[in-house]
Amino acid sequence: MTTIIDGKKVAEEIRAELKNKIDWLRSLNLRVPGLVTIMVGDNPASYSYVTSKGKACNAIGMLSKIEKLDETATEQQLLDLIDFYNSSNDFDGILVQLPLPKHINEDKVIERISPAKDVDGFHPITIGNLVIGKDTFYPCTPNGIVELLKYYKIETSGKHVVVVGRSNIVGKPIANMMLQKKEGANSIVTICHSAAKDLSRYTKDADILIAAIGQPNFIKADMVKEGVVVIDVGINRLEDSTKPKGYRIVGDVDFENVSPKASYITPVPGGVGLMTIAMLLRNTFLAYIKITKQKLA
Repeated sequence: MTTIIDGKKVAEEIRAELKNKIDWLRSLNLRVPGLVTIMVGDNPASYSYVTSKGKACNAIGMLSKIEKLDETATEQQLLDLIDFYNSSNDFDGILVQLPLPKHINEDKVIERISPAKDVDGFHPITIGNLVIGKDTFYPCTPNGIVELLKYYKIETSGKHVVVVGRSNIVGKPIANMMLQKKEGANSIVTICHSAAKDLSRYTKDADILIAAIGQPNFIKADMVKEGVVVIDVGINRLEDSTKPKGYRIVGDVDFENVSPKASYITPVPGGVGLMTIAMLLRNTFLAYIKITKQKLA
């Protein structure tokens, strides 16, 4: 019997918990956590993401601000804006929406964000702390995966986790998180990518398979074993004239054919994607707590 992992339900519970905490802060007339999102240019997908993050903040009572710069904005203008919010007392989290225009160095921008406000979890110091197992801000999508596994009480200790994809946003961080000797991890981890001559050799051995490669319906039923836990991170658009928008969203996993073999599986949409913003909100609240404690110390 396959259990469909309900990312919407888990994300809503996390948001509700955060809203209760923020309502309590407001009842005491205390400052509430704040998140600023910086966007450069007019990429429609980026604008959609930024808007949804702002709405999520407002829904739980968190202070939210969106800074929009023109496509022609210089790298220095963006760095100066980050410096401004690094020193701001009202905003605890800074998120720069990627991708950036080609004339702006993304690495330089990410490194300019104060690690204390790096709620996206992309700063090299943040990633370094993650790798060696120190307390840090975990990147939002990988952290959402771990939370789903914990929520459904899926055993991870000693299990073989196979990650398909090696991006800095999902593949590498989730692999390192699952390696840690702690609750919800302590796994045996294999990272697969395009250099694998026979990918199914690895995916068939997975107790937990995490697909994050950006290729629609790539993982087929003959690539997994019975009882596997499948976490599908992919969000892909496929043209579909029967849909009002002219497309439908699918994951990296052939859900229809893989799900009968799985013990647990995330749907797309409705799975990991909804957890990403919930984890961003939680990271911002954690940043607020850390910053507030430092000021009171």
